[in-house]
Amino acid sequence: MTATPIVPPGAPGIPARWTSSAKSGVGTALSRAGRVWFTISHGILNEIYYPRVDSACTRDLGLIVTGKDGYFSEEKRDAAHAIEPFEDGVPAYRLVNTADDGAYRIEKRIVADPARPTLLQEITFTPLKRAAEDYRVYALLAPHLVNAGMGNTAWVGEHEGKPVLFASGRGTCLALASSLPWRGCSAGYVGFSDGWQQLNHAGMLDPACRRAEDGNVALTGEIGFTATKTKAVLALGFGATPDEAAENACASLKRGFEPAAKSYVEAWREWQAALLPLDRHRTPGVNSYRVSTAVLATHRSSAMPGAAVASLSIPWGFNKGDDDLGGYHLVWPRDLVETAGGFLAAGDAASALRTLEYLGSIQQPDGHWPQNAWLDGSAYWPGIQMDECAFPLLLADALHRAGHLPGAKLKAFLPMIERAASYVVRNGPVTGEDRWEEDAGYSPFTLAVEIAALLAGADLLDACGRTTEAAYLRETADCWNDQVERWTYVTGTATCKAAGVAGYYVRIAPPNDPDAGSPKDGYVPIKNRPPGDTERPAEEIVSPDALALVRFGLRAADDPRIVDTVKVIDAQLRRELPQGPLWYRYNSDGYGEHADGSPFDGTGQGRPWPLLAGERAHYELAAGRKDMAASLLDALEGSAGLGGLLPEQVWDGADIPERELLHGKPSGSAMPLVWAHSEHIKLLRSLRDGAVFDMPPQGVKRYIEDNTLSPFRTWRFNNKIRALPEGKTLRIELLAAATVHWSADNWATARDSQTVENAFGIHLVDLPTAGLPSGSTLIFTFFWPGTGDWENVDFSVISGGQDSQ
Repeated sequence: MTATPIVPPGAPGIPARWTSSAKSGVGTALSRAGRVWFTISHGILNEIYYPRVDSACTRDLGLIVTGKDGYFSEEKRDAAHAIEPFEDGVPAYRLVNTADDGAYRIEKRIVADPARPTLLQEITFTPLKRAAEDYRVYALLAPHLVNAGMGNTAWVGEHEGKPVLFASGRGTCLALASSLPWRGCSAGYVGFSDGWQQLNHAGMLDPACRRAEDGNVALTGEIGFTATKTKAVLALGFGATPDEAAENACASLKRGFEPAAKSYVEAWREWQAALLPLDRHRTPGVNSYRVSTAVLATHRSSAMPGAAVASLSIPWGFNKGDDDLGGYHLVWPRDLVETAGGFLAAGDAASALRTLEYLGSIQQPDGHWPQNAWLDGSAYWPGIQMDECAFPLLLADALHRAGHLPGAKLKAFLPMIERAASYVVRNGPVTGEDRWEEDAGYSPFTLAVEIAALLAGADLLDACGRTTEAAYLRETADCWNDQVERWTYVTGTATCKAAGVAGYYVRIAPPNDPDAGSPKDGYVPIKNRPPGDTERPAEEIVSPDALALVRFGLRAADDPRIVDTVKVIDAQLRRELPQGPLWYRYNSDGYGEHADGSPFDGTGQGRPWPLLAGERAHYELAAGRKDMAASLLDALEGSAGLGGLLPEQVWDGADIPERELLHGKPSGSAMPLVWAHSEHIKLLRSLRDGAVFDMPPQGVKRYIEDNTLSPFRTWRFNNKIRALPEGKTLRIELLAAATVHWSADNWATARDSQTVENAFGIHLVDLPTAGLPSGSTLIFTFFWPGTGDWENVDFSVISGGQDSQ
């Protein structure tokens, strides 16, 4: 007798939450037809993405085992988990989940069907205590269609006469089918009437709960295992309609697991075989290089070639709900260029070139790139970071120098190059946000990227016959390079005294403050700190970011200012861990778990980043200390979690097992972090080559070898210098045409100079200040012919003053 359907109680369910960010596996089929990306942690499937790599459609899919006498066991919580890939570099996985109480073992093999958007999971259930008929095994699926847990509808239905579990939300549908027909099935609201609640409280599913609409829902189905049928294949299909999703699932079941796995593995094997052999077998059972290359490739988009997201995870996802739509499955231009650099280092120039093409497609009309974006280029967060606007120029230059952008190809990118260079010179050197997406000002990292990118852009423009524009980019780069220390280097501080150094580079100096003698004299607002505990003097905050001045070729590794800064960095930010030393982003960082291990919730305490060990290793290599660089590679690889994936951060406190936080092991932040895997690949390549793989050569030649200095100092509204070193020409740069009305004798006499617009839309004029007596004051203001208005404010610059403010 069929139960009369009821509306499951508890609508719309508890507030939706995502799941653990500590992934142990990620994968996808290398085919345009697949369009499914999957993640694994705690022995079960987590977020599954369809039809794009930025669109999460599930929270998780795991198994529950019940038995006699009220036995209830959930494999993700009540079992020990083991995972391994089918073979090196192939992100198809074997999982073994063994019950903590020794009652059962669950073995899984997981692949995505290359022929259609279906995820296949072969499951073998083996009782270790009692007989097979004493257990029942249920699949529990939590749909989150699309990027949200609320607003989903789940129901038990049929396709071609067989029971299928369905869900839909925001125009996307899924269907879960089983090779062993489902027995009992249910649909309910999470926290009240879902299958977990039914099985935990009643020991069985309620067959009347067949449809749960518009809420946080879950689907549950009993797999038809018997004493002789101990293996089943679950097929999770996706589509625009329920029928399409079910057809995909059933077609994959009909084809079978083995043929899908064979084609999946062959495609990955072929791709990996074409890469450079940078393999390094240090960790037993894990080929870290092939893990990293597979991570990079898994995070690529099939719909938009060249695009890749930062991570198939949501940091501290178990504590986040629908208000965090993007997680880390978004495109960050900085991370994307770093990813392209990883592909290039591994020998896959084609992927790097496609990334450059994709970046050109999402570049904004004024030349900038959004802070982060969905795959179609639509901005997610509203910030603008100048390093992200400059990085694509470095990628284009790297491809050009490696011979992958010959003349005709390079000219196809000329509009993108010109727009990017124009945006950097018009809006730099100050950034609206640093690379940690927190503060505005003068950042050594951002400055290094900007200056290196301008030199790279100049070479690219020269190659296209744009010599005048190229000369201006070099002039600007020279001018900014001359002032890096003025903006970001401090001396005579308490930190200097404590570390026994003459000076050091700060993490970031705030934008020009008229009340400060120098940008370094201001205060930096530290984000992710409790209210009332956010301001710090800029001179107190240091960061490994300063090493970018070496990485991008602007300062020598043995420059005394760099060497002193390294001493300060190590005194304040280095942390010894079981795997070796790691570093914090900066002192007073608040982005990480709280001291008690509770998840980051807008405030917290920053933890060590394995990525920074890779960056430090590149510095050591640049300094000629290859053995030190190799030992830091060990520390980077030793920070990996189960499956070899690299986390964003590791836990540096004492073990807190109940929060799954173990000393030196991955924390609850993003894992894998694609940027870290890219750095890993580049470090392997750099160690093989004996030189930093991605160091641009232009700055090394211009500033370290030739010691090029700028004859200019530039005055801008976002960089109002107040002192002009003796012998320098004052260059006024504006974003609109103007008459510069100026005087060198306190308005006893005055002169007018007209600005001239260059190819980048900058209106500039050079004032003849090189011969002014030391100590004289140049006063100037502006008349704007476009509006017929005077600025009505006088500005002044002291000639012959020190190169500081």
